[in-house]
Amino acid sequence: MRRLFSEPRNNWQSKVEKVGLTYHTLADGSPYWDETARWEFSAAEIDRLEAATSEVQRLALAAGDVILNENRLTEMGIPAAAGPAIRAAWNDEPPALYGRLDLAYDGSAIKLLEYNADTPTGLVEAAVAQWYWLQDLFPAADQFNSLHEKLVAKWKDLKDYTTSPIYFANAGADEDCMTVAYLQDTAQQAGIRTTHIGMADIGWDSKRLCFVDLGNHPIGTLFKLYPWEWLLAEPFAQQALATLPPQSPLHEYGPRKDRRMWGSMLWIEPIWKMMWSNKALLAILWELNPGHELLLPSYLDGPHDLKSYVRKPLLGREGQGIAVVENGVCVEGSLSGDDGKGYVYQGLASMAQAGGKTAVFGSWLVDGEPAGMGVRESKGLITNNTSCFVPHLFR
Repeated sequence: MRRLFSEPRNNWQSKVEKVGLTYHTLADGSPYWDETARWEFSAAEIDRLEAATSEVQRLALAAGDVILNENRLTEMGIPAAAGPAIRAAWNDEPPALYGRLDLAYDGSAIKLLEYNADTPTGLVEAAVAQWYWLQDLFPAADQFNSLHEKLVAKWKDLKDYTTSPIYFANAGADEDCMTVAYLQDTAQQAGIRTTHIGMADIGWDSKRLCFVDLGNHPIGTLFKLYPWEWLLAEPFAQQALATLPPQSPLHEYGPRKDRRMWGSMLWIEPIWKMMWSNKALLAILWELNPGHELLLPSYLDGPHDLKSYVRKPLLGREGQGIAVVENGVCVEGSLSGDDGKGYVYQGLASMAQAGGKTAVFGSWLVDGEPAGMGVRESKGLITNNTSCFVPHLFR
């Protein structure tokens, strides 16, 4: 595994814009998409990362059973009102599309940092932009990247289980908009009719007891790039839960031979993803699998005997609220204040560092299977919304 200098392509900005990466440059003019460097791996190293991804997925599935069997949702800060819907969704298996593990890898040990299971972004970069970069500059090399093909294949599998059109929704930033637009495009390539709607434009019809679009048409299937914890804090949270079993009048999706009931509205991602997008999962995984080679010591009630650790809010995106402690001293972020929602204390991992940057390896899953990788680099140890994306290849 090496970080090497790369000569950027001529007019690289227009090249990445053509494939949907419109947010390639940060507000200060520095590149977010950085092709002045590349990460090179051996095929054996990619095999290790892929196997690690499959193993963490296996551990997470087992942890989901324990969380529900032992009634630990409250411990994770998940609202009690969501419990029945989470349990029903876990048991009935409504469609789940994708997720991303963030891994530390120093060329020797691979460690799970967190699981972005509900609303992962960075998909346009990983699935499309770096693939075209590879074809332009290193066509004889390979890349850990089957994201596009697997997304299209998954949508084809879901075609008979979804209503038409599938609504795709997000709120805010360019990155979220383009992630949703890309996922919408993969669904269209699978032969599915789609339409876009802003989260703020979704309404509730109190007579028909359903969510509707601006034309007052019922929304039967919704992909939302909007965290479940945000949604359940909204004024319409009760209505959202009312569309899910066991509260809702059941509605059958798909061919009669399937007979699974997923509620009056199909949500993608399903509400059970709240268990995995919550960083309390890290402590539960360690409790269930102490000493596992892919896990870091993690606790909910303090750092225990850890002298070097990372304190993470149970809920948060893009590095918000994270503090890094080395040998008892906070070296990045802040330990002051309390978000009131709880923290996990995770042992400090050995990270890949080169070129003055620290790298995190985002390993993607589609339908629970490894599907590709994206590399993010930060000047410090915390990955945030200004951390650069650097393409990779393997030989």
